[in-house]
Amino acid sequence: MALREILIVPDPRLKQECEPVSEVNDEIRQILDDMLETMYDAPGIGLAGPQIGVMKRVIVLDVSDDKEKPAPMKMVNPEIIWESEDVSVYQEGCLSIPEQYADVERPVEVGVRYLDENGKEHEIEADGLLATCIQHEIDHLDGVLFTDYLSALKRNMILKKVMKLQKAKKSA
Repeated sequence: MALREILIVPDPRLKQECEPVSEVNDEIRQILDDMLETMYDAPGIGLAGPQIGVMKRVIVLDVSDDKEKPAPMKMVNPEIIWESEDVSVYQEGCLSIPEQYADVERPVEVGVRYLDENGKEHEIEADGLLATCIQHEIDHLDGVLFTDYLSALKRNMILKKVMKLQKAKKSA
């Protein structure tokens, strides 16, 4: 396993749509393992391929809290097959948009179909934080960031803050 560099906005790869994985092989399994290690190190609860420059439809997540045993999930070619009409608002953040958070409205529940690291198909129903996290990470695969749900004013303010933080880090 290896730590990968997490891309930061405004890297153009974060706005690109990812290709489906044609075969779950050792290379894909290695990417998923690297993504999990990178996500835990960050620390975060989800990471999508494009955030480390891998333009494939792969995500990892773990929404367990510090008191629970880790529950990592690896998803290849995840797709939302249904969503509830009920919505909820979560304050979302993103490893590619460091130290910035905003309220985002999403469906409370989703049905998701995906392949695991062995290429086996699964369907799950998710709600709460897991549903939010899955939707957030699948958005990354479509070139959508949580800031795209915000007004242009809020989005630009967040982008300016990130640029300022990155500039300060480089000069430190």
